Amino acid sequence: MRLIIVSGLSGSGKSVALATLEDYGFNCIDNLPVALLDAFGAHVADSGDPAIHAVGIDARNRPAELAQFPDILRHLGERGVIPEIIFLDADDATLLKRFSETRRRHPLSGPDVSLAEAIRGERELLMPLHERADLTLDTTHTTLHELRQIVRARLTEARSGLSVQLESFGFKHGTPADADFVFDSRCLPNPHWKPMLRPLTGRDQAVADYLAGTPAVARYLRGLISFLDDWLPVFEAENRSYLTIAIGCTGGQHRSVYLIEELGRHLGGGQWNVNTRHRELP
Repeated sequence: MRLIIVSGLSGSGKSVALATLEDYGFNCIDNLPVALLDAFGAHVADSGDPAIHAVGIDARNRPAELAQFPDILRHLGERGVIPEIIFLDADDATLLKRFSETRRRHPLSGPDVSLAEAIRGERELLMPLHERADLTLDTTHTTLHELRQIVRARLTEARSGLSVQLESFGFKHGTPADADFVFDSRCLPNPHWKPMLRPLTGRDQAVADYLAGTPAVARYLRGLISFLDDWLPVFEAENRSYLTIAIGCTGGQHRSVYLIEELGRHLGGGQWNVNTRHRELP
Protein backbone atom coordinates (compact mmCIF):
# COMPACT_ATOMS: atom_id res chain seq x y z
CA MET A 1 0.00 0.00 0.00
CA ARG A 2 1.24 3.45 -0.88
CA LEU A 3 0.44 6.14 1.69
CA ILE A 4 1.68 9.68 1.20
CA ILE A 5 1.72 12.14 4.10
CA VAL A 6 1.72 15.76 2.94
CA SER A 7 2.78 18.32 5.51
CA GLY A 8 4.51 21.68 5.65
CA LEU A 9 4.18 25.29 6.62
CA SER A 10 0.98 27.24 6.09
CA GLY A 11 1.28 29.15 2.83
CA SER A 12 3.86 26.77 1.34
CA GLY A 13 1.43 25.05 -1.03
CA LYS A 14 0.11 22.00 0.86
CA SER A 15 -3.43 22.48 -0.42
CA VAL A 16 -2.16 22.76 -4.00
CA ALA A 17 -0.14 19.56 -3.59
CA LEU A 18 -3.10 17.62 -2.19
CA ALA A 19 -5.46 18.97 -4.86
CA THR A 20 -3.00 17.89 -7.56
CA LEU A 21 -2.80 14.39 -6.13
CA GLU A 22 -6.58 14.21 -5.98
CA ASP A 23 -6.80 15.28 -9.63
CA TYR A 24 -4.62 12.30 -10.51
CA GLY A 25 -6.78 9.76 -8.70
CA PHE A 26 -5.31 9.70 -5.21
CA ASN A 27 -7.73 9.28 -2.31
CA CYS A 28 -6.95 12.47 -0.34
CA ILE A 29 -7.87 13.47 3.21
CA ASP A 30 -6.87 16.93 4.41
CA ASN A 31 -6.18 17.85 8.05
CA LEU A 32 -6.28 14.30 9.37
CA PRO A 33 -5.70 14.32 13.15
CA VAL A 34 -2.37 12.65 13.89
CA ALA A 35 -4.08 10.52 16.52
CA LEU A 36 -6.15 8.88 13.76
CA LEU A 37 -3.27 8.18 11.38
CA ASP A 38 -2.40 4.81 12.89
CA ALA A 39 -6.02 3.65 12.75
CA PHE A 40 -6.40 4.93 9.19
CA GLY A 41 -3.28 3.07 8.03
CA ALA A 42 -4.49 -0.12 9.70
CA HIS A 43 -7.93 0.19 8.11
CA VAL A 44 -6.56 0.66 4.61
CA ALA A 45 -3.99 -2.14 5.01
CA ASP A 46 -6.59 -4.58 6.32
CA SER A 47 -9.13 -3.69 3.64
CA GLY A 48 -6.72 -4.37 0.78
CA ASP A 49 -7.83 -1.14 -0.87
CA PRO A 50 -5.68 -0.73 -4.02
CA ALA A 51 -6.17 3.05 -4.13
CA ILE A 52 -3.21 5.33 -3.45
CA HIS A 53 -3.94 7.40 -0.35
CA ALA A 54 -2.64 10.83 0.64
CA VAL A 55 -3.32 12.59 3.92
CA GLY A 56 -2.59 16.16 4.95
CA ILE A 57 -1.18 16.73 8.43
CA ASP A 58 -0.31 20.21 9.58
CA ALA A 59 -0.13 22.63 12.50
CA ARG A 60 -3.87 22.46 13.12
CA ASN A 61 -3.07 19.34 15.15
CA ARG A 62 -2.40 19.73 18.85
CA PRO A 63 1.31 19.86 19.82
CA ALA A 64 0.98 16.79 22.03
CA GLU A 65 -0.36 14.77 19.08
CA LEU A 66 2.38 15.94 16.71
CA ALA A 67 4.97 14.89 19.29
CA GLN A 68 3.63 11.32 18.97
CA PHE A 69 4.33 11.23 15.24
CA PRO A 70 7.57 9.16 15.44
CA ASP A 71 5.79 6.49 17.51
CA ILE A 72 2.89 6.40 15.06
CA LEU A 73 5.29 5.91 12.15
CA ARG A 74 6.82 2.97 13.97
CA HIS A 75 3.39 1.43 14.53
CA LEU A 76 2.57 1.85 10.84
CA GLY A 77 5.82 0.12 9.90
CA GLU A 78 4.93 -2.80 12.13
CA ARG A 79 1.69 -3.13 10.15
CA GLY A 80 3.61 -3.17 6.88
CA VAL A 81 2.66 0.40 5.96
CA ILE A 82 5.69 2.57 5.11
CA PRO A 83 4.49 6.10 4.36
CA GLU A 84 6.24 8.61 2.12
CA ILE A 85 6.45 11.95 3.90
CA ILE A 86 6.39 15.04 1.68
CA PHE A 87 7.18 18.34 3.40
CA LEU A 88 6.58 21.72 1.76
CA ASP A 89 8.58 24.72 2.91
CA ALA A 90 9.38 28.32 1.98
CA ASP A 91 11.47 31.04 3.57
CA ASP A 92 9.90 33.33 6.15
CA ALA A 93 9.90 36.40 3.90
CA THR A 94 7.98 34.54 1.20
CA LEU A 95 5.43 33.19 3.67
CA LEU A 96 4.89 36.65 5.15
CA LYS A 97 4.38 38.07 1.66
CA ARG A 98 1.90 35.37 0.69
CA PHE A 99 -0.20 35.87 3.81
CA SER A 100 -0.13 39.63 3.30
CA GLU A 101 -1.27 39.29 -0.31
CA THR A 102 -4.06 36.80 0.37
CA ARG A 103 -5.06 38.33 3.75
CA ARG A 104 -5.53 34.84 5.10
CA ARG A 105 -5.19 34.18 8.80
CA HIS A 106 -2.35 31.96 9.92
CA PRO A 107 -3.73 29.08 12.03
CA LEU A 108 -1.34 29.87 14.90
CA SER A 109 -1.64 33.67 14.87
CA GLY A 110 -3.87 35.58 17.25
CA PRO A 111 -4.26 38.82 19.20
CA ASP A 112 -1.04 38.15 21.12
CA VAL A 113 0.83 36.24 18.40
CA SER A 114 2.15 38.09 15.35
CA LEU A 115 2.36 36.46 11.93
CA ALA A 116 6.15 36.25 12.14
CA GLU A 117 5.93 34.61 15.56
CA ALA A 118 3.29 32.18 14.27
CA ILE A 119 5.55 31.10 11.39
CA ARG A 120 8.48 30.52 13.75
CA GLY A 121 6.25 28.55 16.12
CA GLU A 122 4.90 26.45 13.26
CA ARG A 123 8.41 25.51 12.14
CA GLU A 124 9.19 24.22 15.61
CA LEU A 125 5.85 22.45 15.91
CA LEU A 126 6.25 20.57 12.62
CA MET A 127 9.88 19.60 13.20
CA PRO A 128 9.02 15.92 13.94
CA LEU A 129 7.56 15.66 10.42
CA HIS A 130 10.22 17.77 8.69
CA GLU A 131 13.07 15.72 10.14
CA ARG A 132 11.58 12.50 8.76
CA ALA A 133 10.56 13.81 5.34
CA ASP A 134 11.44 11.64 2.36
CA LEU A 135 11.06 14.65 0.07
CA THR A 136 11.20 18.34 0.92
CA LEU A 137 9.88 20.83 -1.63
CA ASP A 138 11.07 24.41 -1.24
CA THR A 139 8.41 26.59 -2.88
CA THR A 140 10.13 29.94 -2.23
CA HIS A 141 10.79 30.44 -5.95
CA THR A 142 7.95 28.24 -7.22
CA THR A 143 4.67 29.37 -8.78
CA LEU A 144 1.44 27.41 -8.29
CA HIS A 145 1.69 26.10 -11.84
CA GLU A 146 5.28 24.95 -11.29
CA LEU A 147 4.35 23.29 -8.00
CA ARG A 148 1.59 21.32 -9.70
CA GLN A 149 4.08 20.18 -12.35
CA ILE A 150 6.63 19.12 -9.71
CA VAL A 151 4.03 17.17 -7.69
CA ARG A 152 2.75 15.48 -10.83
CA ALA A 153 6.22 14.53 -12.03
CA ARG A 154 7.58 13.30 -8.73
CA LEU A 155 4.54 11.75 -7.04
CA THR A 156 1.83 10.80 -9.51
CA GLU A 157 3.74 9.18 -12.36
CA ALA A 158 4.31 5.45 -12.13
CA ARG A 159 7.76 4.67 -10.81
CA SER A 160 9.66 1.63 -9.69
CA GLY A 161 12.89 3.17 -8.51
CA LEU A 162 14.64 6.31 -7.40
CA SER A 163 13.06 9.62 -8.43
CA VAL A 164 15.81 12.09 -9.37
CA GLN A 165 15.18 15.82 -9.71
CA LEU A 166 17.86 17.77 -11.60
CA GLU A 167 17.63 21.51 -11.03
CA SER A 168 19.62 24.52 -12.25
CA PHE A 169 19.65 27.77 -10.28
CA GLY A 170 21.46 31.07 -9.87
CA PHE A 171 23.46 31.62 -6.69
CA LYS A 172 22.55 35.30 -6.72
CA HIS A 173 18.93 34.24 -6.16
CA GLY A 174 19.71 31.86 -3.31
CA THR A 175 20.56 28.18 -2.96
CA PRO A 176 17.66 25.66 -3.14
CA ALA A 177 16.87 24.57 0.39
CA ASP A 178 15.50 21.21 -0.73
CA ALA A 179 18.59 20.00 -2.62
CA ASP A 180 20.41 16.88 -1.43
CA PHE A 181 23.50 17.78 -3.48
CA VAL A 182 24.54 21.26 -4.61
CA PHE A 183 27.29 21.70 -7.21
CA ASP A 184 28.88 25.05 -8.01
CA SER A 185 29.70 25.70 -11.68
CA ARG A 186 30.81 29.32 -11.26
CA CYS A 187 34.42 28.19 -11.76
CA LEU A 188 33.67 27.47 -15.43
CA PRO A 189 33.93 29.94 -18.35
CA ASN A 190 30.86 32.16 -18.39
CA PRO A 191 28.97 32.69 -21.70
CA HIS A 192 27.51 35.85 -20.16
CA TRP A 193 30.72 37.64 -21.14
CA LYS A 194 30.27 36.71 -24.79
CA PRO A 195 27.99 39.44 -26.27
CA MET A 196 26.43 37.07 -28.80
CA LEU A 197 25.66 34.46 -26.13
CA ARG A 198 24.53 36.72 -23.30
CA PRO A 199 20.81 36.88 -24.26
CA LEU A 200 20.67 33.11 -24.79
CA THR A 201 20.42 30.25 -22.27
CA GLY A 202 22.08 26.89 -21.78
CA ARG A 203 19.26 25.34 -23.80
CA ASP A 204 20.35 27.16 -26.94
CA GLN A 205 22.67 25.34 -29.34
CA ALA A 206 25.17 28.18 -29.61
CA VAL A 207 25.69 28.20 -25.83
CA ALA A 208 25.85 24.40 -25.74
CA ASP A 209 28.46 24.35 -28.50
CA TYR A 210 30.57 26.97 -26.73
CA LEU A 211 30.50 25.13 -23.39
CA ALA A 212 30.93 21.66 -24.88
CA GLY A 213 34.05 22.90 -26.65
CA THR A 214 35.63 24.14 -23.41
CA PRO A 215 37.96 21.54 -21.80
CA ALA A 216 37.12 22.64 -18.24
CA VAL A 217 33.38 22.20 -18.84
CA ALA A 218 33.88 18.78 -20.42
CA ARG A 219 36.02 17.70 -17.46
CA TYR A 220 33.46 19.04 -14.97
CA LEU A 221 30.61 17.19 -16.71
CA ARG A 222 32.59 13.94 -16.82
CA GLY A 223 33.18 14.23 -13.08
CA LEU A 224 29.48 14.77 -12.38
CA ILE A 225 28.45 11.82 -14.53
CA SER A 226 31.04 9.57 -12.90
CA PHE A 227 29.90 10.60 -9.40
CA LEU A 228 26.21 10.05 -10.12
CA ASP A 229 26.74 6.77 -11.97
CA ASP A 230 28.65 5.49 -8.94
CA TRP A 231 26.35 6.72 -6.19
CA LEU A 232 22.76 6.67 -7.49
CA PRO A 233 22.65 2.86 -7.24
CA VAL A 234 23.86 3.14 -3.64
CA PHE A 235 21.08 5.55 -2.72
CA GLU A 236 18.49 3.33 -4.37
CA ALA A 237 19.85 0.27 -2.58
CA GLU A 238 19.28 2.09 0.70
CA ASN A 239 15.57 2.40 -0.21
CA ARG A 240 15.87 6.10 -0.94
CA SER A 241 12.79 7.24 -2.90
CA TYR A 242 13.79 10.77 -3.86
CA LEU A 243 17.01 12.63 -4.62
CA THR A 244 17.38 16.27 -5.66
CA ILE A 245 20.58 17.41 -7.36
CA ALA A 246 21.09 21.13 -7.96
CA ILE A 247 23.76 22.85 -10.04
CA GLY A 248 24.23 26.59 -9.71
CA CYS A 249 26.02 29.30 -11.63
CA THR A 250 25.86 33.04 -11.07
CA GLY A 251 22.51 33.82 -12.69
CA GLY A 252 21.15 30.38 -13.51
CA GLN A 253 20.98 31.08 -17.25
CA HIS A 254 23.91 29.40 -19.00
CA ARG A 255 26.38 27.03 -17.35
CA SER A 256 24.06 25.38 -14.83
CA VAL A 257 21.28 25.03 -17.42
CA TYR A 258 23.63 23.37 -19.91
CA LEU A 259 24.97 20.94 -17.32
CA ILE A 260 21.49 19.96 -16.12
CA GLU A 261 20.36 19.37 -19.70
CA GLU A 262 23.37 17.13 -20.33
CA LEU A 263 22.86 15.21 -17.09
CA GLY A 264 19.19 14.78 -17.94
CA ARG A 265 20.08 13.26 -21.29
CA HIS A 266 22.60 10.93 -19.69
CA LEU A 267 20.48 9.76 -16.75
CA GLY A 268 17.11 9.88 -18.46
CA GLY A 269 17.94 6.98 -20.72
CA GLY A 270 18.65 4.63 -17.83
CA GLN A 271 16.85 3.10 -14.89
CA TRP A 272 16.12 6.32 -13.03
CA ASN A 273 12.93 8.40 -13.01
CA VAL A 274 14.49 11.74 -13.98
CA ASN A 275 12.88 15.20 -14.02
CA THR A 276 14.66 18.43 -14.92
CA ARG A 277 13.83 21.95 -13.79
CA HIS A 278 15.47 25.31 -14.49
CA ARG A 279 14.49 27.53 -11.59
CA GLU A 280 15.49 30.85 -13.11
CA LEU A 281 14.13 30.27 -16.61
CA PRO A 282 10.55 31.25 -17.52
